[in-house]
Amino acid sequence: MRATMTSRLFWIGVATLVVGLFLPMVASGYVLGLLTVAYYTAVFAMSWDLLFGFAGEVNFGPTFLIGLGAYTAGILDARLSPGISIWLCVLAGAAAAVIGGVVLALPALRVRGPYFGLTTLVAVLLLQNFVVVFAEWTGGEIGLTVPDVMSIDESVNYWIAFAFMAISGAILFGLSRSAIGLILQASGQDAVQAGALGFNVARHKLAAFIVSAFFSGLAGALMVFYMGTASVGTFVDISVGVQVIIAAVLGGRRTVLGAAIGAIFLIGMGELLRPLGELATLIVSIIALLVILFFPDGFLGMLRGRLRP
Repeated sequence: MRATMTSRLFWIGVATLVVGLFLPMVASGYVLGLLTVAYYTAVFAMSWDLLFGFAGEVNFGPTFLIGLGAYTAGILDARLSPGISIWLCVLAGAAAAVIGGVVLALPALRVRGPYFGLTTLVAVLLLQNFVVVFAEWTGGEIGLTVPDVMSIDESVNYWIAFAFMAISGAILFGLSRSAIGLILQASGQDAVQAGALGFNVARHKLAAFIVSAFFSGLAGALMVFYMGTASVGTFVDISVGVQVIIAAVLGGRRTVLGAAIGAIFLIGMGELLRPLGELATLIVSIIALLVILFFPDGFLGMLRGRLRP
């Protein structure tokens, strides 16, 4: 605990939260709405970083877990409403993501290297096809309209997303600094040696997948009730997964908190440069590529390097 309290990552996270606490006092409703989406994306990226940054498993399909949570919550609300509360739908979405994560992880963890990544990528394609085939339930390519929303007040939505990101980040950061996190790092760097030391590598990686699935699905379910709609392009599309991965790597792999910073940066820069049209995506992509190439530890690596005496 003392090592965590004195680490630079911890205080960078605290400083970020302090800024977030005061933003509603000066920011417009438009900015708060943008940050609300960024905070949910931050949870997606932090959850992905736990699995890749620490366990060393390349999950190319984070949107499989996100989509399961989002669509489960959305379908329950749209098809069973008003017989079920929003928060029960949210919990059901998180549970669906965990179940789907376990079903995917058990066979996927039997393979190594790119095969695990390909398995998760195929899972995303299967979910996309499922959404299209069962359009009467999912809304298909048009999307699913969710009748209920958490609030129409941007400030309330902001505080829900901010609190959720803060709590999720604290749990994931604490987990990454615990004994479990150290075992995951050892397993990710050399699974054979970690197993020789007596650690159950498969069990710890499965646990990391379950935790990642829970927070991904929970964030997806909450985001549905903020946006009021669920669509493939928003939650399941491969491009969304790429954005999550870039955010985690851009902020700083194996830091958890860096993933949140990377997500906020990507969402913010994308919106700031939107008047440039398609050129905006190119500029953001170039910035991300330069950071990844010349600063492999991401934004937090750059910051810690500057702070290092």
